[in-house]
Amino acid sequence: MMNVVATALPDVKPIEPRVFGDARGFFFESYNRRALAALGVDAEFVQDNHSRSARNVLRGLHYQIRQPQGKLVRVVAGEVLDVAVDVRRSSPTFGRWVSFVLSAENKRMAWIPAGFAHGFLVRSESAEF
Repeated sequence: MMNVVATALPDVKPIEPRVFGDARGFFFESYNRRALAALGVDAEFVQDNHSRSARNVLRGLHYQIRQPQGKLVRVVAGEVLDVAVDVRRSSPTFGRWVSFVLSAENKRMAWIPAGFAHGFLVRSESAEF
């Protein structure tokens, strides 16, 4: 079970997975095609990236013009301020942006659809994104 957190840009979807924890640690599904499709994220994932950045590193804003791609992102160590900007010229929300915190602690993920610029600022000593 996953839950979408509403934002001012409905296409951008911070996602809270259901986390099962006890004294041994925790478990959660970070990807489930059917669960994500039920939340409006019905995409074919063709690439998986991992980066590590130091405190105050700003990555982005990245976007693709010729071959736009959506991104499902999460932080596995540390904390970032994540930002998405609507760069779809024909969109009623063109130029608007949203931000939210993604961290290893809150375990949130975010769907950034095609047509949005994306970036993040590392707020912890380092972050793995």
